[in-house]
Amino acid sequence: MAITQALCTVFKQDLMDAGQDLTSATLKIALYTSSATLDGTTTAYSTTNEVSGTGYTAGGETLTSVVVATDGTTAYLDCDNASWSSATITARGALIYNNSNSNSAICVLDFGSDKSSSNGTFEIQFPAPGASTALIRIA
Repeated sequence: MAITQALCTVFKQDLMDAGQDLTSATLKIALYTSSATLDGTTTAYSTTNEVSGTGYTAGGETLTSVVVATDGTTAYLDCDNASWSSATITARGALIYNNSNSNSAICVLDFGSDKSSSNGTFEIQFPAPGASTALIRIA
């Protein structure tokens, strides 16, 4: 089992089929344990090997302040950091998905190792928006 960071193929196809409207959709981020198998072939959110613990609810958190912008010839997505307060959890990775589009997968995040919080804030800090820095970008 492994988590491999990738832009999901189903998301790329949905873009071509006009199945994604990221600025009006409800985008969510769910956390997963090291037992999860997530990669570019992941098609949708699943509860299999999703994190459980104090301060975490299945399905994860809704991403806020979602913006789709361009910089030169690159389009990218930006949003506020995601956090779980008073959480006691351990996660190895995450899945960003479109809750408004049948929970369709957008991208997989690999944290590189287990990350934990103990009755504290578990936060995912997204990189600065831009053509070369945004987490989700298409050049």
